[in-house]
Amino acid sequence: MSAGAAVSGDRLWSDLMAMAEVGATPEGGSRRLALTDEDRAGRDLFAGWAREAGLELRADRAGNQFARRPGSDPSLPAVMSGSHLDTQPNGGRFDGVFGVLAALEAVRALNDAGVQTAAPIDVVNWTNEEGGRFPRFCTGSAVYAGAATLEDVRALQAFDGPLYGDELDRVGFAGDEEPGSLPASAYVELHIEQGPVLESEGVPLGVVRGIRGIRKFGIELTGREEHAGSPMAGRRDALRAAARVVEAAGELGEAAGGASVTVGRIDVEPNAPSVVPGAARLLVDVRGAALDPPDDLIARIREVVPAALTGTDVAVAVDEDVWEYGPVAFDPDLLDTLRAAADRSGARWLDMVSPAGHDAGYVARRVPTAMLFVPCRDGLSHHPAEWAEPEHLELASRVLADTLATLAGAS
Repeated sequence: MSAGAAVSGDRLWSDLMAMAEVGATPEGGSRRLALTDEDRAGRDLFAGWAREAGLELRADRAGNQFARRPGSDPSLPAVMSGSHLDTQPNGGRFDGVFGVLAALEAVRALNDAGVQTAAPIDVVNWTNEEGGRFPRFCTGSAVYAGAATLEDVRALQAFDGPLYGDELDRVGFAGDEEPGSLPASAYVELHIEQGPVLESEGVPLGVVRGIRGIRKFGIELTGREEHAGSPMAGRRDALRAAARVVEAAGELGEAAGGASVTVGRIDVEPNAPSVVPGAARLLVDVRGAALDPPDDLIARIREVVPAALTGTDVAVAVDEDVWEYGPVAFDPDLLDTLRAAADRSGARWLDMVSPAGHDAGYVARRVPTAMLFVPCRDGLSHHPAEWAEPEHLELASRVLADTLATLAGAS
């Protein structure tokens, strides 16, 4: 029996539904924000399943969690697969968690099929992929890949107040292993698409050749606070000015041919119902088309923002410091291995580019990396109604099990 044939879709689905109950929300989703007690409970549940499968657990100083299936040759670098267990504040049941539990199921399938591999296989749960509680995402994988320092990440302040490092210590996730110190030969991540392409095409698998480039930066608007009963004429309303900026930036995104511009957070001062807002800060997310860098689009935003505020007497400053991620092109040889495994499954697949950032984007700096997508209903993600069909999840897990067997030198 091949490893893929031994995958149990029922077992995988049962695990997914059990994990969804950790931090379950009334709407049917999950809330496991990074470095919270709910995140810890999810990790503990995963750890129990990993031990039952005979895996060896460890963690690095960034809090990344590893569950290893030993190989016959301990000198060989590991093959890694996984994703993350943390969610958005009002997240769904599949984003991230599917990648972790699919990797666990693939390893169980290797066990059930009696497949021995020369290289070890690590199932990975990266810390704080979502960035739903902290102002940066994919921090665990960024530290692993050397794209961020542990000191800088530990200094991040959560939206609810505590420092990242203090919470990492409180929940007890960090181990002694230096991030990235153990070698790995490959990393494969499974994920729901978080977009509508696969569903609209009626194709169950997407072979992801890369991730779009992402840029994030702030825009500060400074007006003047005054009483809400003051005359409309002469007001310097920072929030009203912010609305103009949001619309102007959105129009640029619509005209950019496959790129996107999003203002997903606005902080307003004093944020009181009877006071004209005197200041507003926007956080802007810009993503390029396909694997094209989005930097030209940022330059155009810098041009249109002052123009959008003509006549408002509200001052504006666009951050010079821009946070950058990607674009990322995945490893061609590993992609071919993944395509070959998909072909052996007999299922149709599409080559595609991820619209969202993932841990894989950082891991690719250190380790040959590839991703495999499954459709999600209506392309919806980061929402309690997020949904993936069980048969698609099982199929992708079968492809993953066969891929891991190949990469790890099955005998």
